[in-house]
Amino acid sequence: MTDLNHVTLIGRLTQDLGSDERSFGYVGNGQARANVSIAVNRSKKSGDQWVEEANFFNVTIWGKTAENLKPYLTKGKQICVEGYLKQDRWEKDGQKQSRVTIVADQVWLLGGRGDNSQGGSSPMAGGAPRFQPANNGGNGGFQSSYQSEPYGDTGNDFPEDIPF
Repeated sequence: MTDLNHVTLIGRLTQDLGSDERSFGYVGNGQARANVSIAVNRSKKSGDQWVEEANFFNVTIWGKTAENLKPYLTKGKQICVEGYLKQDRWEKDGQKQSRVTIVADQVWLLGGRGDNSQGGSSPMAGGAPRFQPANNGGNGGFQSSYQSEPYGDTGNDFPEDIPF
């Protein structure tokens, strides 16, 4: 059986893309790289109460996808990221270091700027923009492709407040 390295997360951006020089730039071959952090809340039971636990994940977006998303990736914006985990390892002052990041294959722009409004589109609603890196002639480059969802408009068949 083959191994599987796949992750899908929905969360909110913790800062504006481009707010510091490390979050957006170009690597040696001229390819754009965006580094963002998303906060993902998880509900868990503590005693007899449910509590929210925030988890923070670093995401790297490459190429034209990063360039095209730059104006839209603002603090509080809800996004869906689909990609894979990558472990970086290095040594600093004789100590081995490592960090796990998510490399985005696809990014969907969802709700508003943290206002919990229903104004944004969900991935299943048919209207959410999806930015997907694509191989550009085998040279490792990426290009953005705006696509509507393959399911078309599925409507909103779910009640606003699901009881679980």
